[in-house]
Formats: sequence, C-alpha cells, structure tokens
Amino acid sequence: MENNVLNENDPSLRDKMLAELFLDQTMNDFKRSKILREIDQSLKNKDKQAFLRLTEELKSVS
Repeated sequence: MENNVLNENDPSLRDKMLAELFLDQTMNDFKRSKILREIDQSLKNKDKQAFLRLTEELKSVS
C-alpha cells in the first residue's frame, strides 16, 4: 500500500531512488574489485602491511 502511494504521488521519485541504489551498488562493486586486485598485488609483492590494510578496507566495503 505504501509503495503504491509513493508511486502515485511522484513516479519519478521511485525512479530516482532505484537509480541511486543501482549507482551505490555499482560503486561498491567497483571499490571491492579494485581492493581485491590490490590485495592480489600485495600478496605477489609479499607486502604484509599493504595486505593487512587492504583486507581491513575490504571489510568496510563488503
């Protein structure tokens, strides 16, 4: 019921909210992917400090 009221009053608001959710998810996916690549690189370089920092950063994105 509440969704129908929202859609009837301002259909563009629903579209804006969906677009914002999509953008947020896309940005999180991009950040996660970037961090995972950096973690792989830190493992190749045997850089423990970078690995620990990046794994903590990954926890905040996931």
